[in-house]
Amino acid sequence: MYVVKFEDLNKSDIGIAGGKGANLGELTQAGIPVPPGFVVTAQAYEKFMEDSGINGQVMSILEKIDINDTKALQAAAEEIKTIINETPIPEDMIVLILEAYNQLCQRVGEDDTDVAIRSSATAEDLPEASFAGQQDTFLHVSGNDEVIDYIRKCWASLFEARAIFYREENNFEHSKVFIAVVVQKMANADKAGVMFTVNPSTGEEIALIEGSWGLGEAVVSGDVTPDNYQVDKKNNEIINVTISDKKVMYTNDEDGTSVKVDVPEEKRNERVLSDSELIQLTEMGKRVQAHYGEPMDTEWAFERGSLFLLQARPITTLGDAEVDQDSDESSDLGDVLVRGLGASPGMASGKVKIVLDIDELDKIKDGDIMVTTMTTPDMVPAMRRASGIVTDEGGVTCHASIISRELGIPCVVGTGSATTTLEENSGVTLDGKKGLVFEGISETKEEAAPVASNVEAAPIITVTEVKANVSMPEAAEKAAATGADGVGLLRTEHLMLTSGIHPGKFIADDNEDELIDTIAENVQIVADAFYPKPVWYRTLDAPTDEFITLEGGENEPREHNPMLGWRGIRRELDQPEILKCEFKAIKKLHEKGYTNIGIMIPLSQSPAELVQAKALCSEVGLEPHKDVEFGMMVEIPAAAIMIDEYIKVGIDFVSLGTNDLTQYTLAVDRNNEFVAKHYSEEHPAVMKLIERTIRKCAEAGVKCSICGQAGSVPHIVEKLVGFGITSVSSNTDAIADVRKTVARAEQKIILDAARKSLE
Repeated sequence: MYVVKFEDLNKSDIGIAGGKGANLGELTQAGIPVPPGFVVTAQAYEKFMEDSGINGQVMSILEKIDINDTKALQAAAEEIKTIINETPIPEDMIVLILEAYNQLCQRVGEDDTDVAIRSSATAEDLPEASFAGQQDTFLHVSGNDEVIDYIRKCWASLFEARAIFYREENNFEHSKVFIAVVVQKMANADKAGVMFTVNPSTGEEIALIEGSWGLGEAVVSGDVTPDNYQVDKKNNEIINVTISDKKVMYTNDEDGTSVKVDVPEEKRNERVLSDSELIQLTEMGKRVQAHYGEPMDTEWAFERGSLFLLQARPITTLGDAEVDQDSDESSDLGDVLVRGLGASPGMASGKVKIVLDIDELDKIKDGDIMVTTMTTPDMVPAMRRASGIVTDEGGVTCHASIISRELGIPCVVGTGSATTTLEENSGVTLDGKKGLVFEGISETKEEAAPVASNVEAAPIITVTEVKANVSMPEAAEKAAATGADGVGLLRTEHLMLTSGIHPGKFIADDNEDELIDTIAENVQIVADAFYPKPVWYRTLDAPTDEFITLEGGENEPREHNPMLGWRGIRRELDQPEILKCEFKAIKKLHEKGYTNIGIMIPLSQSPAELVQAKALCSEVGLEPHKDVEFGMMVEIPAAAIMIDEYIKVGIDFVSLGTNDLTQYTLAVDRNNEFVAKHYSEEHPAVMKLIERTIRKCAEAGVKCSICGQAGSVPHIVEKLVGFGITSVSSNTDAIADVRKTVARAEQKIILDAARKSLE
């Protein structure tokens, strides 16, 4: 399968269409207005590389690269790209591609219609990595010869120096990352930009929209400082409008190519988006977020008054904690030298190094402050060495902002004059939240420090424990810094999926020990960060559509509804060798002295499953209830209704997974925009199941927690405390607020009891 139309793709097709292509297919199927197009699949690229005989040659060059030698890396990248661009594409593949292009031309009623040709790597736009700007995009391509030529250029861009570096740094094997190519009708935008469906630094439910004139390339690249708008999604209230001086724009010239031109003087300071356009965008953002079930980073365009979505992907850069807006953290610093937009929170100090050309990147040493007009993907290696980033241009959705948030580096963008105002080698301190750069080096610890602000000077003590949900080992230290009482949910899926290898393949290839070590090493990072506080490890619960893209996942079944399918404990009992590897990993840690880890099985519908899981645990030499606490998720109504039976067969704890419990109880898929409005964790039926579970556990002396989204909603938390829940586990950024809510709820219970005693 070399060519697939958007209509035949969905978000599970990353292995075929790459992240960009899969998401465009998902949006098309969801009825979101997307310019039509098709994808030249990753399999077409793979066949081209193998049948032409150049794959081995390319991999041989990659094996010899030192990615920290910038010049050698650039030379190797150019050599590889030349090889690919000079290798003919097989004739049968050309025929299929041109047939799809000509059908697209007929569909839109234009001969040789202009298309955008975009790279779509099979590892991009994943929840854990953005791959922002790593491969190339070509605009205003038209005609058979150009389409074929630029598809091959996209293939070659998989080996840009920046892309090679990024994969090495993030442990993506070059041989495992393929590239699909999106061919999509050009949206000849009058205005365009980016929309985050939540604030990307704090996670607040505010649509953050940036826009400028012409094509969105100017906003994404950071060539322009765009207008910035914030809209409260609850009521569509426009809460902030910042109009920028928009100096340049991208448009198409007479030849149909995309060119950068000066914005006409009268439009430079003119507001780009009207109130009605902002509300239209916000409504689309809400629809997209509801469909995906998570915050999204989108690109949009208005063409002759019609709104189109050009791209959507999960936000990979959500901050771990919200900084106090009224903080005086920088009040005692020196004079303000430049002002811009706070793009990545935190404080950083260092020597200024001004970079005006790619050849100057080597001047950036560890701890320096990189100052540049705007970052490009080629600058990522140097950005990693810097302690802070300052740019002249760009908004909070540009390349510099996204990458800085992903790297956890404080960043200020859109200053207008940093490269001319700041002096080379001078000492400065930047505040990445407020968007300020101060004179002098502060004695404040140079790190992104927002998480520490969540730890109260006088800690709030609660009987009901407040724990953290953790998905990635690298997030454990920040979560622990909040003062959380442990980890109420350590998800396994990230550990498995980021290896790029199906867990079953480890076993099939006799690499069981490697799988055990992978799990143990990652869990140990979390257990270390929280020791001796408890860490509840949930065994694997990845649906088949997540497994299918992994190496060794080609035999995964294609389920119509993976959410109701072969996942959780039901799958692990069918494939006990994988579950036993997880138990062996925990046993290995227990033998090292990590006695703070508990095991939690997911998606159980029958106490018999719990009994079988405990038997397998005993089989590997780890005794439930003796060596390790053993519990379960309650996320199916059957488990809540039969909680007495589970207690009889023996559990140390339960955790309410309210996201799934709500969906299963109400028959509502919260990712389906047609019914998402009916999703409510406060539905009486859901609350009755929650209350029943908590009270039955309290009667039996079984610890009961909650790890779903309801655990972060204050008025629901008050009810849970009243029911007798023993702990609440929430996202890192909500821990401080949840603890305050828990404290108030406990005090209210005490006060009510005291008042009754006086009656």
